[in-house]
Amino acid sequence: MKSKILLTALLSVSLLACAQETPKVKHKTKNKASKSTVQTVKFANAVDPICHMKTEPDMKDTAVYKNKTYGFCSSYCKDEFKKNPEKYVQK
Repeated sequence: MKSKILLTALLSVSLLACAQETPKVKHKTKNKASKSTVQTVKFANAVDPICHMKTEPDMKDTAVYKNKTYGFCSSYCKDEFKKNPEKYVQK
């Protein structure tokens, strides 16, 4: 009986500790990299071939296929493209 009460008390304390409010994080709204380190890339695609989102010059997920750089909104879309690039490349 004592072990059940002790176990219940420990679980309650751990749940209360996890339920504390997470700290507020202030995210930057703009990337403030110096102009010398930022490169504007012209992608071969105007939209992500997987999900059809418009590409932006500062997209981080890119893949090179047949000497052309393709931009993607996420690593998932990039990975899907890499599985079968011929399926998605504009002809």
